[in-house]
Amino acid sequence: MTPKEFTSFASFYPYYLGEHQNSTCRRLHFVGSAGVLSLLCFALITAQWHWLYGLPLLGYGFAWLGHFVFEKNKPATFRYPLYSLMGDWVMFKDMLVGKVKF
Repeated sequence: MTPKEFTSFASFYPYYLGEHQNSTCRRLHFVGSAGVLSLLCFALITAQWHWLYGLPLLGYGFAWLGHFVFEKNKPATFRYPLYSLMGDWVMFKDMLVGKVKF
């Protein structure tokens, strides 16, 4: 598949959602994002900054597990790193408010 060129996040986000059709994949993204927020809060509250090294492993670990095992596709992070990161957090918010099915 030829990579698409996106000129805005608004044009990218529908593509991003299309890459997350599997509910288990979406749930793993949600767990990873919630874990990132929890670990970040823990590190800030305790001033134990070494925990910050775990943020990428926690966030991407759950997301990539979802893609490779359940969605059976490559994460958008590999082609669109910034838009993909933004998409993770927008989808997390959309799942919290019920706009995207959990």
